[in-house]
Parts: sequence; structure tokens; C-alpha cells
Amino acid sequence: MICRFKNIFDTSNNLNKIVVAIFFMALSVNVLAQDSGNEEVKRLQRAIFIFNFAQQVGWSDVEQQETFKIGVLGPDRTIIDLQAMSQKRKIYNKPVEIVRFQQIREIKNVHLLYVNYKYNYDIHYLLRKISGKHILLIGEDYNFNSSMINMVNVGDSFEYEINSNRIEKEGFVIAPTLKRYAISSSEKWKRLYRNTEKSLNVIQKENKEQQSLLDNKEQEIQNQKKKIDVKEEEINQQHKHIENLYTKSQVQQKKYEEKILIESELEKNIQEQISFIKTQREIIKESSEEIQKQSEILKDQKSKIVDQEEVLVQQTSEIRKQKKINILLISLVVLFLFASFIIYRGYVAKKKFNKELQEKNLAIYEQSLELEAKNKELEQFAYIASHDLQEPLNTISSFIGLISEDYGESFDEVGKESLTFIKDASIRMKKLIDALLEYSRLGRGKEYTLVDCSTVFSELEKDLKNIIEKTKAKITVKNLPVVKGSEIELRLLLQNLISNGIKFRESDVEPKIDISCVKITDISEGPKEYWKFAVKDNGIGIPDEHRERIFAIFQRLHSREKFQGTGIGLAHCKKIVESHGGKIWLTSEFGKGSTFYFTIPVKND
Repeated sequence: MICRFKNIFDTSNNLNKIVVAIFFMALSVNVLAQDSGNEEVKRLQRAIFIFNFAQQVGWSDVEQQETFKIGVLGPDRTIIDLQAMSQKRKIYNKPVEIVRFQQIREIKNVHLLYVNYKYNYDIHYLLRKISGKHILLIGEDYNFNSSMINMVNVGDSFEYEINSNRIEKEGFVIAPTLKRYAISSSEKWKRLYRNTEKSLNVIQKENKEQQSLLDNKEQEIQNQKKKIDVKEEEINQQHKHIENLYTKSQVQQKKYEEKILIESELEKNIQEQISFIKTQREIIKESSEEIQKQSEILKDQKSKIVDQEEVLVQQTSEIRKQKKINILLISLVVLFLFASFIIYRGYVAKKKFNKELQEKNLAIYEQSLELEAKNKELEQFAYIASHDLQEPLNTISSFIGLISEDYGESFDEVGKESLTFIKDASIRMKKLIDALLEYSRLGRGKEYTLVDCSTVFSELEKDLKNIIEKTKAKITVKNLPVVKGSEIELRLLLQNLISNGIKFRESDVEPKIDISCVKITDISEGPKEYWKFAVKDNGIGIPDEHRERIFAIFQRLHSREKFQGTGIGLAHCKKIVESHGGKIWLTSEFGKGSTFYFTIPVKND
């Protein structure tokens, strides 16, 4: 028994020691985890900043070097982080080598040098020593503009400032992005430095509070250990006392009378317990009989409950059926109301639409009457232009001819030249009137037929045979389709485009004209299929500012002495294409030629 008690004490003593050790470990791990987590992040960020600075500054001799070397001044642990980073990243696609220098005079053969203010290196002395060695100096926590690139701790990250004069003096080139995010004023640098000092003081204060808590906990543990030592001493004394008792002979040899007395007392207690047990047995028997009666009553009640459950199930099924019927009826009523609302809404919308349709039909009818009146006015104008205007013009032309024949010798050279100008002007006016009449007649005939464009071109080529042979023009045609339209108007369209390609060219250039056609689909209109024609020439080209102007009636870009014509040809082309339901446009390069495109619907309604 003594041994067992001693083992228990030893076990409890060991457990107390283990608990104390675990408590100390938890406190130290908690503090170290908080500090080490932030420190690890800052160390990684510092290495990334240094690598990024190296990547965004240009060295003139870096291409001739096999490796890029970074130096660390002093016993700084940053060299470990830089070495780990150099295993993963390269600078200018070259391996990175990390070198440590304990003293300033040892610095040589590196591209970049890092130094921390906390190791008390004089930055100005350091700058003088590395001057002319083409080394980029990066400092941390130094004063504003004291280094080439200076970093400052701000919370969990860094800010930096650049001394452009010192960097450019050493012959480095800085990337614009590096300048963009740098601190540009000493006031901001001081403010960041003060904030850093403030945050450092807060951290130091927190560390002191943590240290004081640790000291208090350690004191409490020491007090607990003292109490445990006192208890241990008391227990050892008790052990000794018990051992002494068991060693004595009086304890081992008890009197026989005392044993007999104890046995009689035990027997008396046993008899009393037996009589109590018999009484309890009788009470239990009566209770079991009562329980049997109660169980029979419960069986009867259970059978009644089963019957009531069956009735309840039947009633529940009937209620569910009635509920489903009610839901179905409510759904039908809702559907009927919704359908009625939709029908009523459709009726109102239809009534409103019919009213709007009547108003639009009335407006269209009024517009048709107005258009009919305009068409009549145009027909009257065409009649006046063809008869009333041409008659006085013919009279003028005739009298000019008579004057030239009868009195031509009486005029001096100025008079003869004036008569010639008047005659030419009357001829041009007649051509303009004829062109205007022809333009007004375009698009009137809507009786379209199937037109083979290849046949139209063959006939057109015969008509233009003289000018083609005279200018040595080369015309190529491929894939011309059969379209639905006016044969006369389509022939005039192709004639105007080919004639322009031959006419508007430099005098020493032989005209080349390519005519082609493809089928396209315009999704914006339905979709709808079109024949897309292209007429390409090698003429003088059209400037961008005149591309819309050339399709207007009587618009000319050149003088009549250089290129003759009325200036209505492309206006004819535009009206013909639009009357057929298509579009016309062009692309051109000034001095190299133009390509005219126009579309004709495949199914012309």
C-alpha cells in the first residue's frame, strides 16, 4: 500500500512538471508565432523589392557579364532571403550571385549593394568609396535622398524614394514605372518615417506588456512549484509515519477479544440486513402485482389508441384529398383570372394598335398624295427642261452659228474667242439638261427582268471598243451573275464605272480594270442575300475628304481642261443602285487607284 501511494504521488508530481513545461512552451510559441509571421513576410518583401529594383534599372555592361551579382554589407540576415530568391528568379535572364561584405573596403565586382541603417554604416562615406564603380546602392531606413534608392518600413510593407541625380551620375537608366510609385517629397518621407517610429514604439510597448505577462506567469509558476514542494515534504513525512506504524509490533498483534467483538457486531448487522431484505421482497411482490394490473390496463388503452389511430389516418387521408381538390379549384380560378387579364390586355393593346395603325395609314395616305404631287411637279419640270428650256437654247446655238458664219470675219480675235466660249457653254448646257433629264427618268420603271451581267458586259465592251483600243485598256471579268433588275440601268451603271476607270488616270498609265462579284449575306437586314460587285481600277484615286461628295449631282473634283464631263455619272450610279435596293461605296488610295463596290439583292422584291 505504501508503494502504491508513492507511485501515485510520483505520477502526480510528473504531471505537474509536464503541465508547467507545456504552459511555458505555449506562451513562447504564441509570442514567437506572432513576431516570426510578420518578420517572415517583411523579409520576403524586402528580397522581392531588391530584385524588382535590379530589374527596373538599366546597366550598360550587364550583357557582357555571365552572372548578376548582389552584395550585402554587414551581418544582415537578408543575404539568406536573397540567396533563396536567387534560386527561383533571374535578373536580365542571368543567374544571380549573392556576396557578403563585412567592411566597406572589401566592396568590389558587384552590380547592386544593399545596406541597412541599423548596422551603423556611414552612407556618405560608402557613396564616396563606390563612386565610379557602377554599383547601385540600396539603403534601408536612411534619411531622405541620402542613398540612390532608399527603403523605409511602413507597417507590414515598404515604401521607397529615388535620388535621380546620383543614379544618373553613375550612368544608370531608371524605368518610368519605378519613378511613378516612388516618394517624391521629403515631407512625405519624414511623415512615413514618423509613422514607422510610432508603429515601432507600439510594437515595443506590446512586447514589453507580453514580457511582463510572461514574468508574472513565471512568478506564479514559481509559487506553485514552492507549494508543490511543501506538499511533497508533508507527504514524505506521512509516508515515514505510516512506515513507522507498520514496523511496530503493537499494530501487527491485535487482541483476540477485539476481533471477536468485531465479528459479533458484523453478524448482528448481517441479521438485520437479512430481515430488511425479506421486508423489501414482500413490498416488491405487492408492487409487481400492482404493476401487472397496470400493464393489463395499459394493453386495453393501447388497443383503443390503435383503433383511434386508424380512424385518424382515414380522416387525414380524406382531409388531404379535400385539400388537393381545394388547391386545384383555386389554381383553376387563378388561371381563369390570369387568362381573362391576358385577353383583356390583348384586347386593349389590339384596340390601341388599330388606332395607331389607322393614324399611320392616314399619314401614309397623305404622304402618298404629297409624293404624287411632287412626281407631277417633277414630270412638269422634265417637260419644261426637254421643251421650253431646250428651245431657247437651240435658238441661241443656231444664232451663234449664223453669226460665226456670216459675221465671223468682222470680229477681232477677242470677239471670235467670245463666240467660241458662248458656243461651248451652250453645248455644255444642253449636255447638262440632257443629263438632268436622264437622271430624273432613272428608277421610274419597276418592271425588272432577269439580266445576265456577262451578256451586258459583252455588249458594253463592243460599244467601248474604240476608247479601249485607243487607251490600250485591259479589262478582266469573272463570276458575273444573273440578277433581277433593269437591263438598261445596269448597263449604264457598269458603263459609267468602266468609263471613269479609263478616263481618270495619268496620261502615261495604261488603264487596268478588274470586275468581280460574290454572294454575301447581310445579317442586319433579316438576314438578306446580296450580289456584291467590285470594279477596281489603277487610276488617280480619290482623297478621303471627297469620297462622299463624288456621288452628289454635278460635283466635279477636277477642271474641265484636265478631265471632261458633266459630273453626274456617279450620281446616276448611286440612284440606279438605290432604286434596285442596294448600296454603293468605294475604297481608294490617292495616286494608286480606287475600287467601287455596289450590291444588288439576290431576290429583288
